[in-house]
Amino acid sequence: MINKSKFNLQYFLDDTSFENWAKSLNKNDIAYWNNWLQNNPQHIETAESAKAIIIGINFEKQFPKIDKVNEELAKILPKIGLEPTPKKASKKSRASHKVVYFSTAAVLLILMSWTSLSLFNNHNTTVHKTNFGEIIDLKLSDGTSVVLNGNSEISYNKDNPRLLNLKGEAYFIVKSIPSTNAKFWVITNDLKVEVLGTQFHVNTREKKTNVVLDEGSIHLELNNGDVTKMIPGELVSYSKESENLIHKKVTLETPYALWRGGTYVFNEIPLKEVMFNLELTYGVEVKYSSEHLKEIPISGGIPNQNLKICIAAIEKATGTRIINKGNILQVQKDPIN
Repeated sequence: MINKSKFNLQYFLDDTSFENWAKSLNKNDIAYWNNWLQNNPQHIETAESAKAIIIGINFEKQFPKIDKVNEELAKILPKIGLEPTPKKASKKSRASHKVVYFSTAAVLLILMSWTSLSLFNNHNTTVHKTNFGEIIDLKLSDGTSVVLNGNSEISYNKDNPRLLNLKGEAYFIVKSIPSTNAKFWVITNDLKVEVLGTQFHVNTREKKTNVVLDEGSIHLELNNGDVTKMIPGELVSYSKESENLIHKKVTLETPYALWRGGTYVFNEIPLKEVMFNLELTYGVEVKYSSEHLKEIPISGGIPNQNLKICIAAIEKATGTRIINKGNILQVQKDPIN
């Protein structure tokens, strides 16, 4: 539950979903904050002030240090036939005016380049981020659909939504553009997914990236430079830290875990891995009354739009009882079974 006492100006400014609302970037965030403000009118003035700050800032001024300016001047002045060492004040000449003129121009050029880079980095990127337990459906400007799982984030240049970065977990239905054969890229910490038009799942949890392909074909460019091609029904798992690569066909005998727009699909996955997904998605902590409970295998679909429903499905599939107290899930054997 949100602590309302924390809703000061800085809280709104630091909240990514509020920024999306202020900039009208995400329909889910817009609906949430419109409803929240309607139910919490005492915070409207603070929220509107934060919105004005967010949409009113054009760029963040970041100036280079004086040493950086002097370093660049030392490079530029010799090229125009001038010495970087300033003239004595008593000797005023046209040359000294040239030094001042070119020095000023050089400093201005450096500052313009610096602030332009800041403007590009800070305001040319669109970010969609989910909170714990939140799932959002996104439609990118090119027609691609993205379902973003809880505690996840995608970001991309607003002029090129077909090149995006992912942290967490998402399911993609990429819109094909036959007229141009425009590719679609998903970049993680471990690899790049190259797509034309297809459906696939990407998970960047646990210091590795898992990709499961449902339709079409994709190329993966691993962080070590290797390239591998996937066909429907295949799974690839790769970690740049261990350089461990798994590439296999998903069958009834293959242990796997994937997520399709609101439902986890498991096949012979131990309970500890299933509950680890809940920890990451909902921000909870899991404890077990007995170590052997961790190894109970699960197969089938588990809906995760709601934690209570998700827990009930896991209890039924494993014959356990899961008690939710605060943010701690206590897993124990169901006394009835």
